Amino acid sequence: MPHRTLLAANDNPFQSVSDFFTSSTWDFMLRMAIVVAVALWLACAYWVFKDARRRIDDKVLLTVAALTGLVFGPLGLIVYAIVRPPEYLDDVRERDLEVRMMEQRLADEQRCSFCKTPVRDDYLVCPTCGRRLRTVCRSCRRPVEPQWRVCPYCEAEVHGAPVASEPARR
Repeated sequence: MPHRTLLAANDNPFQSVSDFFTSSTWDFMLRMAIVVAVALWLACAYWVFKDARRRIDDKVLLTVAALTGLVFGPLGLIVYAIVRPPEYLDDVRERDLEVRMMEQRLADEQRCSFCKTPVRDDYLVCPTCGRRLRTVCRSCRRPVEPQWRVCPYCEAEVHGAPVASEPARR
């Protein structure tokens, strides 16, 4: 009979599990999980905002991206990561600056260094101001730049060489 009394007192075999879910330990773990989830949610929103500020120049799109991270949390972060611009604004500005510099260099190379008149690569003198753009090699008669010391075509020295006039054909 005492055996029967013992079973009657512990009728529920899951009583210890039920007691755990009503304990202060479970309450603490649940509150910590909520704190961690809120911190993760806010961290996702903050990261989306910081990254969007480096990639998006438009204030409206920046606000939409930040609100996506704030409202949808980790899911908003994934959506933002899929649709965000691939480049940082600094990289875009740097590339544009490099392109403009190269265009300017190309434009400068095709102009007279003195009067900025457009000239072709084979001109020896500027047709507008008469400034010497290139000299002629004495040995191969090809145009060479004034600062060159040696002709790249025939290896003859051209530094300080006087410009020879075209010889008469025999």
